[in-house]
Amino acid sequence: MVSAAARLFAEQGLSVPLEDVARSAGVGVATLYRRFPTRTDLAIAAFERNMTSYIDAVDKALSNPQPWDGFRDLVYDLCALQASDPGLRALLTTAFPASSVIEQRATEAIAKLGEVITRAQHDGKLRPDIGVGDIVVMLLADTGVLEATREHAPGAWRRFAALMVDSFRVGPHEPLPPPTPAEELRSSIAMLTGDTLRIESLPTTESEVARD
Repeated sequence: MVSAAARLFAEQGLSVPLEDVARSAGVGVATLYRRFPTRTDLAIAAFERNMTSYIDAVDKALSNPQPWDGFRDLVYDLCALQASDPGLRALLTTAFPASSVIEQRATEAIAKLGEVITRAQHDGKLRPDIGVGDIVVMLLADTGVLEATREHAPGAWRRFAALMVDSFRVGPHEPLPPPTPAEELRSSIAMLTGDTLRIESLPTTESEVARD
């Protein structure tokens, strides 16, 4: 069930119908609910392994002997992770219990991210007023970019990431990737009005729980 949920969350995001998860796992909905009473429980189990991807990216940045290069590459790596997996970017907008493994791993990643930032600032190439919160906000903004452009301009996030790196840096600016054609962006924005998040509620009656 966890593998099926992780795959569907990666393909469709956290709003995937739980009936689809049960069907993909070859079990009944009641069985799924008995094992994972809430969507949050299932998401925690599914994303515990995926959270490692974020931590590995931060570890890679810390191991880079050039602090600014490590920070710059981290921005690109994090944005690339979000682009490759809708489930991973959903982690940023989903509230998990403070005692959950996800939150514990996130706390670990945030502490290491602070080290990456401090190293790059001491190196004199990262603006001294940048903090961990700025990276979180950037990733939240990147989530919006990815959602808005996924159909008609799926590569738009690369320019966004480059703009963010350029804004973080002290001194000369680096060249940006080519801009996304305005027509592609307009088509993406037009689709937003029909993009509705579907949230599955838990069963509320014994008959609903009993269906298998």
